[in-house]
Amino acid sequence: MLALLATRRFGPLFVTQLLGAYNDNLFKTALIFLVAYHLRAGDPAGAATLATVAAGVFTLPFLLFSGTAGAIADARDKAAIARWVKVAEIAFMLLGAVALGLRSELLSMVVVFLMGMHSTIFGPVKYAILPQLLHKDELLLGTGLVEGATFVAILLGQISGGLLPAGTAGLVAIGVAVVGWGTAQFIPPAPASGSRTIDWNPWSASRRALAGAFASPELRIATICISWFWALGAVYTAQFVPLAKNDIGGSEGVATLFLAAFSIGVAVGSAGIGRLLGGRVSTRWSPVAGVVMALAGLDLFFAERGFSGVAVSVAGFLGQPSGWRVLADLTVLAIAGGVFSVPLYGVLQTATEPDGRARAIAANNIVNAGFQVSGVLAIGAVLARGASIPAALLGAGMTVLLLLPLLRRLPR
Repeated sequence: MLALLATRRFGPLFVTQLLGAYNDNLFKTALIFLVAYHLRAGDPAGAATLATVAAGVFTLPFLLFSGTAGAIADARDKAAIARWVKVAEIAFMLLGAVALGLRSELLSMVVVFLMGMHSTIFGPVKYAILPQLLHKDELLLGTGLVEGATFVAILLGQISGGLLPAGTAGLVAIGVAVVGWGTAQFIPPAPASGSRTIDWNPWSASRRALAGAFASPELRIATICISWFWALGAVYTAQFVPLAKNDIGGSEGVATLFLAAFSIGVAVGSAGIGRLLGGRVSTRWSPVAGVVMALAGLDLFFAERGFSGVAVSVAGFLGQPSGWRVLADLTVLAIAGGVFSVPLYGVLQTATEPDGRARAIAANNIVNAGFQVSGVLAIGAVLARGASIPAALLGAGMTVLLLLPLLRRLPR
């Protein structure tokens, strides 16, 4: 693992994507904390709704522009695309620092959308480039490290966004974007496999990407299952702050603890599944992981009922058996999520021809975005009708049981 990270063919890409994911979550979390604990401290429902809307705004560019992003990545050098994307990130974070400094919800939402655009273009690159840079027996390990690093970056970004004052968070985001641009300069060239014309029409580009991916049963099933997992993650992470503050009565530190347990768990599962499978791309553990996720989500619902909603610090939360039970449930659910998803990415990377790999990743991102937008809208609607956050999360988690018949159809 460490040897692969030290190589130029993987290390710079690993750090570049980690820093990009960090900035996404630094900015989003700084905004959510600013709203929940300051701008809308007296309006819990409004704060929860805005957190959900922010998650939807971030994923919207994936839905709209992923097809074009995949076409670009298949037709151009992926390393060059990564470098240009990082230039754009610097500009976006400059605007983000202004938005946080002014405490403007509207301008902050514009920046969330722009960062979604940044990730939309970079997403097909970071997964489609791996088979060009890594040996076959390194692919699952590299994919797991990328996904695991994404969640470590989520954790660090969320912790930073929760602890740093809004103005400081904006300045840090600018510095991180500059460093990310610097590391992108060392990503090895990854030229296109053939000569392709870029379809700049988002509608037709997306339609072509989806048609190609859904023509293959393996790609179709992997795409649906991956998209479900990321939708669940978006729903959970968007509601951790309102859950901690409103249902458990926890401080900002308790909310950060939830985010840490979930992010570390996914990182552990993502990095560990490659070793468990011995480097072979296989989905035989994914159904088992799905069942574990459902059971952990069920126990989380009952564990949360042990709190009265009275204000509690981190020490007070950890001083109760129910607190450790909640953390254990979140961690187990997240580890199982990493085990569930990484082999499915391996299917996307190996079941396509090299000149269409980025479009397959793009098709996954389109469906992923659709699932996430639908998920956050559904949760928002359920919460607006008076449902509790724990009940909404339980219902979302149980939907994994619907995927088990599909997972059994993939090569084991």
